[in-house]
Amino acid sequence: MSAARWAGTEGRRLRLERRLLANPRRAAILRVIGAAVALLVSGLILELTGRSAPFLAGEVVDSTFGSRFGLEETALIATPILLAAIAVAIPLRMRLWNIGVEGQFYMGAWASAGVGIFLDAPRPVLLISMAAAGALGGAAWILLPAIARAWWGVNEIITTLLLNFVAILWVGWFSIDIWRDRAAAVIQATPLVGATLPTFPGATILHVGFVLPFVLAVVFWYVFRGTRWGYEVDMAGGNPRAAEFAGINVRRRIVTVMLLSGAIGGLAGMVHLSGATFRLQQTISSSYGLSGFIVAALAGASFIGVVAGGVFIALLLHSGIALQGAGLSVYIVVAVYGLVLVGIAVGEVAARYRLVFGSPARAGSPAEERAPP
Repeated sequence: MSAARWAGTEGRRLRLERRLLANPRRAAILRVIGAAVALLVSGLILELTGRSAPFLAGEVVDSTFGSRFGLEETALIATPILLAAIAVAIPLRMRLWNIGVEGQFYMGAWASAGVGIFLDAPRPVLLISMAAAGALGGAAWILLPAIARAWWGVNEIITTLLLNFVAILWVGWFSIDIWRDRAAAVIQATPLVGATLPTFPGATILHVGFVLPFVLAVVFWYVFRGTRWGYEVDMAGGNPRAAEFAGINVRRRIVTVMLLSGAIGGLAGMVHLSGATFRLQQTISSSYGLSGFIVAALAGASFIGVVAGGVFIALLLHSGIALQGAGLSVYIVVAVYGLVLVGIAVGEVAARYRLVFGSPARAGSPAEERAPP
């Protein structure tokens, strides 16, 4: 190779380059393609290990869509996941990562259980009181991380994540010891709460709380699309210095957004307690906060994407229950679930980045000046 040709190709390599604008429709299509490819790969692996993928797929479809009870179970799983995902998506609009929705879920369930067990009131009053207590419990649990992030710049990822473990142990202490149902000899749960959410007419287990995340998704879609508050939150997340220069109190917005996120996380705990478990216990959540975080992160804080992703994750989780019933090991089910999430994540990366062959832009070059922050 000549010296001139070598000089022209030296330093050129294949690399990922972020797209200036990610087309939402293209991103959604790529996520679906990623999930489909992951399911296809999972089926091929199952076939290679001697298991019939078509038979297992038929079992999943039949258990989920073949009966009304299967659909109700899936919707019941989707409800706390969707609420948790909305709780994560709101601060994501401000580039804040609330990893502690699981803990806020537990503390919301704990606060609403205290009201539901010890307050004697008519059912509507008791349910409203439990909802208020759940929202306050979740908001109180994120208050310290919010203040620390707003005034001292403490990373909210660490503080909210660590508080998850405290909340789980706190609820375990109350359900096993302080509030334990000794009369019924239930070892790890409290007495039944005094009021439960009503089910839909003709439904067996699906309660009216199922509509709440859809209502909240529509409300916050409008808030961030058509209100001044939503615009200021988006602006503060995109460029805090410019937001402060424009007169926006960024610290106040941080605290407000995180408290709102915690309140919705706590409300999710109340809805699940009063609509599904009816007792407070240490295992009240099946990692709903983590699932909600995955949904919100993959959806890019889009509320339409959150709804679609939350329902899809619920279908995956219910499918896992069906696969275990068909004799598949729980470890294989978890592996398939993880592979699908990886496929969706790869689709998200493909939507936001592209492969290019060439030298990276030098400092001060036009390409660098056009790159997003």
